Amino acid sequence: MRMKKKMNNATICVHTGSYKDPNFPGINTPIFTSSAFDYRGEGPTAYPRYFNTPNQNAVVEKIKRLEYGEAGMIFSSGMAAITTALMSILKPGDHIIFTKSIYGGTHYFIESQLRRWEVDYTFVRSTELDILTTALKKNTKAIYIESPSNPLLEIVDLGSVAAFAQQNNLISLIDNTFASPINQNPIKFGFDFVLHSGTKYLGGHSDITFGAAITSEIYHEGMYSSAINFGGSLDANTCYLIERSLKTLSLRVNHQNKNALKIAQALDSHPEIEHVYYPGLSHHPGHEIASRQMHGFGGMLAFELKNSNSDVDDYIGNLGLIQSAVSLGGVESTICSPAKTSHSKMSMQDREMAGISDNLLRLSVGIEDSQDLIDDLENALGKTSTVVS
Repeated sequence: MRMKKKMNNATICVHTGSYKDPNFPGINTPIFTSSAFDYRGEGPTAYPRYFNTPNQNAVVEKIKRLEYGEAGMIFSSGMAAITTALMSILKPGDHIIFTKSIYGGTHYFIESQLRRWEVDYTFVRSTELDILTTALKKNTKAIYIESPSNPLLEIVDLGSVAAFAQQNNLISLIDNTFASPINQNPIKFGFDFVLHSGTKYLGGHSDITFGAAITSEIYHEGMYSSAINFGGSLDANTCYLIERSLKTLSLRVNHQNKNALKIAQALDSHPEIEHVYYPGLSHHPGHEIASRQMHGFGGMLAFELKNSNSDVDDYIGNLGLIQSAVSLGGVESTICSPAKTSHSKMSMQDREMAGISDNLLRLSVGIEDSQDLIDDLENALGKTSTVVS
């Protein structure tokens, strides 16, 4: 059952979850730096590894409210959230379905770890009903997707996948990092777990590493039991920075949505660009579905340089404003080659099967002026074209 949300996102971001100290009633949640707490009071003893300190709780309350969730946890990284959620529901002998288009780090975890735990898995290129049905086995326990996907912004019909999972008694999980809770709320479509690399949009300033998993009370107990054993908790100072960042999440993401659409449209008509991947473009294969299930199309896009001889590093080097960096979702615009960063642990064959070419660039659009960003991208294209010719 999903939580009812009575306030709008901007209000939830600012007000929900904040802890008011009864002795010193400040506006912001105090930072409780203690790693040791008195055990003699009522209720569970607070302890950072138990994920129950005031600063941890304040962050969870905001995120679960934004995602319509009943329960949630925050972790030391996005991968800590993903792996803890998966290992809390899977056991030896189980089988799980993954979509092929997922974050490279998740793919690496699947390939390097799941079989060691005697968990079987199948990758599918599409979530069409016949393909999912073919992948289904008697021991299938769950289905895991990412939408929009990293890095090609592929869109999955959330309602269709959630319905398939419910009809076949599967647990459904989604990495909602690229969308953020501002643009998409999978629990409303029937998903059981919503996962985030909070390092990206939730943190939003390229200075925090954390992850989040939002779910129902039914699955929270199992996730909690796994989490306290795996130990991926956060300290109070980081939690404070996360709560501070979440207060501007709605403002940041809505502005990034607008910027990304303008940039995608500009690149889409540029003669030096082979293809632009952005669900806000009408020719994007997932545009219609994204229009139905997303509130905004997001601040991420990808594009391929037309000239096959163009070196992506040369192009990035010709940019003046947009910075070369791993990660994404910050207030500043950044760019990278997925083949050399987020998906470098995948084999060349797996990258080719996933459609990730060496000429592909992933752009995380920030909150700068959109025309300044477009000018920077186009100026670099002109310099790179001149060098190649």
